[in-house]
Amino acid sequence: MNNRIRQKQLAQLISAHFKEIIRQPAVIFWGIIFPILMALGLGIAFTSQTDIVRHVAVIESNHGLSENTENKLLIQSFLENHADKIESAENKPTQYKITLSDKKLGNTTFVFEKTNWRQAEVLLKRGNLGIIMDEKNGRIEYHFDPLNTDAHFSYLKLSNIFNQNNNPDGKNIESIQPLTVRGTRYIDFLVPGLMAMGIMMSCMWGMSYGMIDKRSKKLLRRMVATPMKRSYFLISLMTVRMAMNLIESSLLFLFAWLVFNITIQGSITGLFAIFLAGNIAFGGIAIFVSCRTSNTEIGNGLVNAVVMPMMVLSGVFFSYHNFPDWCIPFIQKLPMTILADGLRSIFIEGAGFTEAMWPAAALLSIGVFFFSVGLRFFKWH
Repeated sequence: MNNRIRQKQLAQLISAHFKEIIRQPAVIFWGIIFPILMALGLGIAFTSQTDIVRHVAVIESNHGLSENTENKLLIQSFLENHADKIESAENKPTQYKITLSDKKLGNTTFVFEKTNWRQAEVLLKRGNLGIIMDEKNGRIEYHFDPLNTDAHFSYLKLSNIFNQNNNPDGKNIESIQPLTVRGTRYIDFLVPGLMAMGIMMSCMWGMSYGMIDKRSKKLLRRMVATPMKRSYFLISLMTVRMAMNLIESSLLFLFAWLVFNITIQGSITGLFAIFLAGNIAFGGIAIFVSCRTSNTEIGNGLVNAVVMPMMVLSGVFFSYHNFPDWCIPFIQKLPMTILADGLRSIFIEGAGFTEAMWPAAALLSIGVFFFSVGLRFFKWH
């Protein structure tokens, strides 16, 4: 009889502990939902497409491109004769598409976009493409980063198809020009993204979780009983968090400058404007997320629901152009994407103060909106 009672007690204790665990939102999120979301996001980005798509910039020339020219440039002639022209909207660059079929290794699609050097460098720095094609004195020039394996792959494929069609005599009609432009390395792309992620994580966890914890411990009830203006309390939290983020980002940049020789190519004033607006944006979102709940487990789930999708989608570690084209317009409107793109435009694209005003204004509007709504529904007890 005693053994049966003990076995029943053990079973009841196991059941009680199991129910206690699965009722916690944080456990369900991190153990079940988070791995599924990560697999879904990264799977869509890297494995959902049946074809490998590589974008190539073709530098436009002022000569040899008209219909009446007898001797057209090799690249232009090849694209007109062997590639499919992609219909684009007015004022959009002309694009061509070539698909190389391979049953064993899979198809490879090259999308050629005619542009100038300035725009080609910007696209390269943003991770939209890996190789630039130009032509001088009857020779095709390939410009790419020697350390970029995708660019090597593109070069080998492109060299093969252009030589087969444009070089029946076996002459050498191409050359490789390694790119030495600042801002084209992966570390140049990564550091601004890490700064943006640091701002988001610091505001969301430092402010949201901190306020939820204070509410659960009845500290907010005590503070609101004092002659304190409520908005001042929230603004003070944002100010302190902004100062901490400035220190953290400065140390990250100092490390990257000393070790990897990273520089800021654009406006310092514009950089501070975007940095300030990014802190206000995520500070406002943090206040909105934590405005009602006093349960720290629910708070964990709410913060993660905001943070994790943007960390995967917004291009911190890789370009969000790896995702399908239909979802890119939505990704570009995420606060994290606006902040990361704005910081990169200053760091590696040389954007000026005027160019930094649009992302700064967008982030500031997001922050003011969520701060106002969060303050309106904020629960102090």
